Amino acid sequence: MANDKTAHWKELLRKRLATAKQDGRTEEEKKAEETELFTKYYTEWKRGEKGEDGSFKHIPRFYYRLPAEDEVLLQKLREESRAVFLQRKSRELLDNEELQNLWFLLDKHQVPPTTGDEAMISYESFLKVGEKAGAKCKLFFTARIYAKLLHNDPYGRISIMQFFNYVMRKVWLHQTRIGLSLYDVAGQGYLRESDLENYILELIPTLPQLDGLEKSFYSFYVCTAVRKFFFFLDPLHTGKIKIQDILACSFLDDLLELRDEELSKESQESNWFSAPSALRVYGQYLNLDKDHNGMLSKEELSRYGTGTLTGVFLDRVYQECLTYDGEMDYKTYLDFVLALENRKEPAALQYIFKLLDMENKGYLNVFALNYFFRSIQEQMKIHGQEPVSFQDVKDEIFDMVKPKDPYKITLQDLVNSGQGDTVSSILIDLNGFWTYENREVLVANDTDSNTADLDDT
Repeated sequence: MANDKTAHWKELLRKRLATAKQDGRTEEEKKAEETELFTKYYTEWKRGEKGEDGSFKHIPRFYYRLPAEDEVLLQKLREESRAVFLQRKSRELLDNEELQNLWFLLDKHQVPPTTGDEAMISYESFLKVGEKAGAKCKLFFTARIYAKLLHNDPYGRISIMQFFNYVMRKVWLHQTRIGLSLYDVAGQGYLRESDLENYILELIPTLPQLDGLEKSFYSFYVCTAVRKFFFFLDPLHTGKIKIQDILACSFLDDLLELRDEELSKESQESNWFSAPSALRVYGQYLNLDKDHNGMLSKEELSRYGTGTLTGVFLDRVYQECLTYDGEMDYKTYLDFVLALENRKEPAALQYIFKLLDMENKGYLNVFALNYFFRSIQEQMKIHGQEPVSFQDVKDEIFDMVKPKDPYKITLQDLVNSGQGDTVSSILIDLNGFWTYENREVLVANDTDSNTADLDDT
């Protein structure tokens, strides 16, 4: 093949040289023709080398603009098309009767012996069930899924219950994805704050654990619930969250857990979305609002929790966070609460770090640490305690965090160290610092009390 190409080029050159002597054109005309021929042959050669088709010169259309507000007909067409598409996707999912039928088939094809109380199934029986279960189930009966669920069974089997739970989880995820997509007005795979508010508002009547809520409290409940999604899933404050991110996090599981009519009191108290939790947070807000104007001043917020947050930290809260005439509304308060109640989480550390980073340098240096800790020392004097040396605290902080730069602590350093909650507590909260400073005494007291309880029994 290469020899044929070489011969072809040689023949072309011979013809060119033979006709060159008889050519009466000017040098410029010859050069123009040479350039044209070179471009032509070079392009053909490159195309042949890559095996490309001529159609590759044209970039396929990949962007379709959204209809403008005044294009009513196009907007309606888009909405109807999406609704039809989502309905079709919904029909492709297994319904309750089909899931029940799948369970019967799996149970019928179990392969002994059982492992503990769990029924098992072999790969051969697994494939037989896949053939009998119907077209909708086909995507679940693959070697990949079987291998994913295969653990240490000596006979190479998988648990029927684990497989069925896997199918149930997948069906639930797709159902929820479709349900959330119905509220995606733009149809771009995101939910705006108003979209998520509508979703949760319409979800409330389906959650038995929220039956006791007064309708007048619904708007506050929805605001409380939505705020958690946006605080953790929208750290850049874009005003929208990917539906995929909502499905990937555990928040939706916590919210839908409220369908359980027999949910324990402990589970309700630890669930941000439960009625007791929402009423607790809103009740705290009302108790702090001494002048009853629906907003919190810095003085009112200073009584939050144990009332030991430093004045310097509160100054930074009101400098950085959204306020109205120097006062904080309920939505901003929710961000504040979520940050302080979840100090181990990266999103909460990002919130607190922004307040500690006064000069917006992207790191905390010795000056920043000293600036905040000085307020802790002042509070210790007020309470009649001997102030702790800043040098000792500074050394302990750097030892805990172990930053890449020995003179600077970045947000990533705090997250990586796993000590971000402790460091932030030391710098912003006298009670948090006292707990850290007396940690050994507190541990010893807990040990003594546990020992005493064992002796009593």
